Amino acid sequence: MPTVNLEPLAVDVICTDSALCVVLADGREISAPLVGFPRLQKATPTQRKEWRLIGGGIGIHWEAVDEDISIESLLRLK
Repeated sequence: MPTVNLEPLAVDVICTDSALCVVLADGREISAPLVGFPRLQKATPTQRKEWRLIGGGIGIHWEAVDEDISIESLLRLK
């Protein structure tokens, strides 16, 4: 039986003062230090909470700080 590659999709995002944490549709959770995302690191807590999923969950966008992060790029950080 051939394997099926499913694109990882985000369903929830938590951005603290030190980390970006993303919950994926398949149940996995990934996190990365906020130091790798200078715009988010400099953002206020309120700005960090104001995100939206883009492309059906293939990425995350923060309007107030003009930041876009793809889930694929987060997975490559590991």
